[in-house]
Amino acid sequence: MSANPLEQPARAVPSVDRAPSTGEPGSPNPMLVVISGPSGVGKDTIIEALQQRGHRPAYHYVITCTTRARRPNEIDGVSYNFVTVPEFLAMRDADELLEANEVHGNWYGTPRAGVRDALIRGQHAILKIDVQGAEVVKRKVPGALLIFVLPPSLETLAEHLRARRTETAEQMEVRQRDAALELARKEDYDYVVVNEENRVDVTAERIEQIITQEERRGPRQVAV
Repeated sequence: MSANPLEQPARAVPSVDRAPSTGEPGSPNPMLVVISGPSGVGKDTIIEALQQRGHRPAYHYVITCTTRARRPNEIDGVSYNFVTVPEFLAMRDADELLEANEVHGNWYGTPRAGVRDALIRGQHAILKIDVQGAEVVKRKVPGALLIFVLPPSLETLAEHLRARRTETAEQMEVRQRDAALELARKEDYDYVVVNEENRVDVTAERIEQIITQEERRGPRQVAV
């Protein structure tokens, strides 16, 4: 695989009718964009960097629902939608979630309405989800654009997990073991972007370039 993610061609997908436009500013070819990678790789920081880039109003960041406890630096309804286990399971059972997975003892899921409404408005629906969730989305929405965020090294990833100080030693061991397995799944994605240490702006720029490049290729299958 090329070191430059933009040199990796996207997989071919069938072209189907996309969601109708409402006339609001957006993209002529809205996509479902998945940004995924192992825990600790910096997905939250990348999303923040993308939001600060001031790009055109064609991006909508779909907020994941989770049952895990809120961390000190997180804001409910911004970082995640924090819900109880019964609330989450009710949404899952009502088919309100595009994907729902239990990861490290907590539930995570993507609200289907948030994705669908963004696409109808002509916006790219940007999902920040784990590797399990990305697998489900790929199966349900073949035309989704999948971007895998790779750490510079496993050592760097472990350092990030330790710096969070949100996991016990046992939980840390589980996350590091899972990360090694998740890294092996990168070949399932359309693009792989390395999130170099202290260069998140570069990572965000590469992801934005990928989205623009794929947008210009034409419509993808995005029915959800």
